[in-house]
Amino acid sequence: MVPIDDDEAWQAIVDNYGERPALDDEPALPSTGRESGSADDLGEESAGVWDTLDDDPPPTASWDDEYPDSDWTTDRFVPPPPPPIPTTTPDRYAAWSGVLGAPAILLICLIFRISLPQLVAYFLVAAFVGGFLYLVFKMSHEPRDPDDDGAVL
Repeated sequence: MVPIDDDEAWQAIVDNYGERPALDDEPALPSTGRESGSADDLGEESAGVWDTLDDDPPPTASWDDEYPDSDWTTDRFVPPPPPPIPTTTPDRYAAWSGVLGAPAILLICLIFRISLPQLVAYFLVAAFVGGFLYLVFKMSHEPRDPDDDGAVL
């Protein structure tokens, strides 16, 4: 095989490019006349296509035209009222305020360079540690749903 130049290869491809051959199971496509080079040379076959593009689209029907007897404003799904927001016990409120509030107070005092008495600082650290331990010990050791093995499909 003789190696040929890339330009010669592309020229051979362009020279051999022509109309698509008709296959046995596929009907032959009509020529659009574009091979001749200008848009003015379009054949009569494609003139009908261009004429239909200028027409207005057909009017669309509205919901009321298709379903005149339906009252879609009253046949809607109305969800049931949501369940009440769960509340917790006062001891858990105190534990959460220790876990979240004590570090927040210490951080604010640190940022604004507020000096706290040593007893108050120890109390805030104890509130954080005590609240955290209380919440951990009060956690349920059983799963919420005993039949749930954690698999989700």
